[in-house]
Amino acid sequence: MAVPALVLFDLDNVLARYDRAARLAALATRAGKSAEQVKAALFDSGLEDESDLGRWRPREYAEELSRRLGAKVTLDDCIAARAASMTPDQATLGLVRRAAQRARVAILTNNGLFLRAHLPAMCPALFPLFSGRVHCSGEFGVAKPDPAIYRRCLALFDVSPADALFVDDNPDNVRGAAEAGLDGIHFTDTAALAQAFAMRHLIEEPQHAP
Repeated sequence: MAVPALVLFDLDNVLARYDRAARLAALATRAGKSAEQVKAALFDSGLEDESDLGRWRPREYAEELSRRLGAKVTLDDCIAARAASMTPDQATLGLVRRAAQRARVAILTNNGLFLRAHLPAMCPALFPLFSGRVHCSGEFGVAKPDPAIYRRCLALFDVSPADALFVDDNPDNVRGAAEAGLDGIHFTDTAALAQAFAMRHLIEEPQHAP
């Protein structure tokens, strides 16, 4: 199996563990509302889905959340709350750094322009590893698992699907990548990812004692 030219990684629950409850709690504290009220304004109203498809630019996103919530929420509040919800997976990032010695690495996530613009502040541990290589559904106007998003992302790197690998914790997204012609890995844990990387010659095979 040839070494891929590019490895695309999902963000949440692959590179960083995501705690939506922590995000809601942080926004609730800052806005003086309940977590349930924030959930209704951010998720139940469809705002986050709209953002994921590129409808809202970062500052507009915060302003629209304020309108739907009925309380002032600043862009800094949104950034801080998203940061509070993310814990970098250092073991996985270690594997990514090793793989980055043999292939280009990038992020492809179902998120809005708000996250793409401010991810270095939200999760500094991802940088400089992914500097200039964070891509989201919001910029393409289509979300995983639609095969179009993978093709549009690969076009930015001038890489063919046959030369790309995609890693995601959602099997539907991996299937979408496969439909677009990419090799795919369903992420379950770091140990399994290490084995999959070794099979593709992205890292050295582990040495076993005789």
